[in-house]
Amino acid sequence: MDHPLWSRRFFTGTRGRIVALLRRAARTVEELAAALDLTDNAVRAQLAAMERDGLVRQRGERKGTRKPAVEYELDPEAETALSRAYVPLVGALMQVLAGRLPRGELERLLREAGNRAAEGLPRPGGDAEERVRAASRVLDGLGGLTEVEADDGGWTIRSAGCPLAELVGKHPETCIALEALVAELTRLPVREACDRGERPACRFEVGGSPGPTRGRRKT
Repeated sequence: MDHPLWSRRFFTGTRGRIVALLRRAARTVEELAAALDLTDNAVRAQLAAMERDGLVRQRGERKGTRKPAVEYELDPEAETALSRAYVPLVGALMQVLAGRLPRGELERLLREAGNRAAEGLPRPGGDAEERVRAASRVLDGLGGLTEVEADDGGWTIRSAGCPLAELVGKHPETCIALEALVAELTRLPVREACDRGERPACRFEVGGSPGPTRGRRKT
């Protein structure tokens, strides 16, 4: 299922219509109210909730005839979330790479990509468990819904979903990139055991002795 920001239903509601207007230009409460045929107070209530959710932000003030009016714009992170061009493009790239490279070389490139992605993130400090929980939060930020479970000799990061759900069905090897990302952030051995069924879900076993990286994969 699509993220709410990407669904057709979202753009038929008030929030979606506000997002569509703000993607074109920053607007004041009065301008939004006029475009949506709503009261100023109704728009203010929507904007306050959308600010809390990180969808919009205040850009500044515009001089008016009586008093300045606050302009609102779409938050850059929300704009990034609205773009889905990367999904078919990355899928096509994976198809090309898988067709041209031996499996071992493809996996090496994916691990390198995961490592590079981790390098662009704050490096977690603290003890091993703190680093594991920090990696879990990074996966949440990428679109996962994770929890950390302690087990013998390590931890399991388990997710109710998968940030790469639209890719892993056709290209299960993409999980290697996230495995490398978690390993780089935690500085611990990591083994992915992801569920690639109808609803893909991440599972990373962290700590303990290094083992085969894909020895417990569910299909």
